[in-house]
Amino acid sequence: MAATEPEIAAFLHRHGWSAAQRSPLAGDASARRYDRLQGETTTAVLMIAPPGEEMTRFQRIDAWLLAQGFSAPRILALEADAGLMLLEDFGDDQLARLLHRAPADEARYYAAITDFLCDLHRLPPPEFVPRLDAEGLGALVTITRDWYPLRDAAAAEALAPLVTRLCQGLAPLPPVLSLRDFHAENVIWLPGRSGSARLGLLDFQDAVATHPVYDLVSALQDARRDVSASVIAAEKARYARLRGLDPQELDRAFALIGAQRALRILGIFARLCLCLGKPSYVALIPRVWQQLQHNLAQDSLAPLRQMVTQALLPPDTALLERMRQQCGQHPMR
Repeated sequence: MAATEPEIAAFLHRHGWSAAQRSPLAGDASARRYDRLQGETTTAVLMIAPPGEEMTRFQRIDAWLLAQGFSAPRILALEADAGLMLLEDFGDDQLARLLHRAPADEARYYAAITDFLCDLHRLPPPEFVPRLDAEGLGALVTITRDWYPLRDAAAAEALAPLVTRLCQGLAPLPPVLSLRDFHAENVIWLPGRSGSARLGLLDFQDAVATHPVYDLVSALQDARRDVSASVIAAEKARYARLRGLDPQELDRAFALIGAQRALRILGIFARLCLCLGKPSYVALIPRVWQQLQHNLAQDSLAPLRQMVTQALLPPDTALLERMRQQCGQHPMR
């Protein structure tokens, strides 16, 4: 259970923020919520989350990122048992917002993202993060079988082991730290800093050690906005060149992990609507479906393309409307 208002008030009092004005910030798909605190001379962000391991994970990864010179928010106060944390406020220059206002700057911002990923991926991942290997990547797709509308349940059951088998066939590369939910809404532009520190990082408590293209896919195949094909091609090529990777092998891995992520996101968005009563995610499903189809066009993914076609219903207007009508009516399973 998240902290109650009296518990939040007591937390703010203990840490010198009781007089601050609170205003809500946009939330995300999780149970976390955020408030901006406006003090007399400075601001901070209050994170309110279910207490438990998530807070500890955030704290450990935050400390590691800061120690490497990256811009993770400094933790100003933490009471993990209560699910309360005070964070450095990076401000409102979210990359998604900047890109909406100035789409001509897209290439510049995504080049900065690629530079950051190259800097991050030159470092061995911290030992305390879990490993997301081929079997784990496949297992993450089971949420699609459980929540997305199916054409053929038996084919849907075969998706996870097929993804695992295909991932096992990728060229072996040392795992890197993946922030996982790495996209334009979780990056704040900090122009007063230099190099990779210009990217303020958010929402990294689920970080893992996994294949190097995972976060590149996450950024370039954004479920919430369209990234231009020219920028995607340019940044894939830059990443391969800067990391000394074979471009064809990178394309193959990008398509496969892109398909894996798209399948998982379809399941997540379906669950957010059908189980958790969040219908706004239905509007994002067609974009994710298009990204999935684009990835599956890769010749090496012909078996997965055939299985997806057999297993899943395409998100036409009738299916999306049916999901909206059933919003919040399905229990968690």
